[in-house]
Amino acid sequence: MIKISKYLDSQLVVFLDADSRDAAIKMMVEKIYSAGKLQDQTSFYEAIIEREKIVSTGVGMGTAIPHAKLASYNDFFIAIGILRKGLDWKSLDGAPVRVIFLIGGPDDKQTEYLQILSSLTYAIKDEQIRKKMLTLNSTQGIIDLFKTF
Repeated sequence: MIKISKYLDSQLVVFLDADSRDAAIKMMVEKIYSAGKLQDQTSFYEAIIEREKIVSTGVGMGTAIPHAKLASYNDFFIAIGILRKGLDWKSLDGAPVRVIFLIGGPDDKQTEYLQILSSLTYAIKDEQIRKKMLTLNSTQGIIDLFKTF
């Protein structure tokens, strides 16, 4: 199984006060851009919103995994957003989302992308990890949590 921690960066962990799905995504994209991980903030945001129109990335258990793959990227990255209050994300289970894993990366590395999704899904299914994420209040604490598995 691929290690999620290799795609994480403390600059890409953000605690959010957002009042909508799109606002949360926009805040995260701005954070990713300011960390120097995006060349074009607008096209990346629009690609994520277009993906949400196909089917919600709210995977259940209070978690969403919005993503965009663009030809101009060489490597994957994962930004983590912890929401102070749950948001409606039209999730599969109807539960409000409190944790967002926003994935960006190249559109030609499907195997690696699926491995990242598989590892994230494994982590999300662990109730202890989900609960622990919501109690942590430091970016480094979140990063350290993902180094443990």
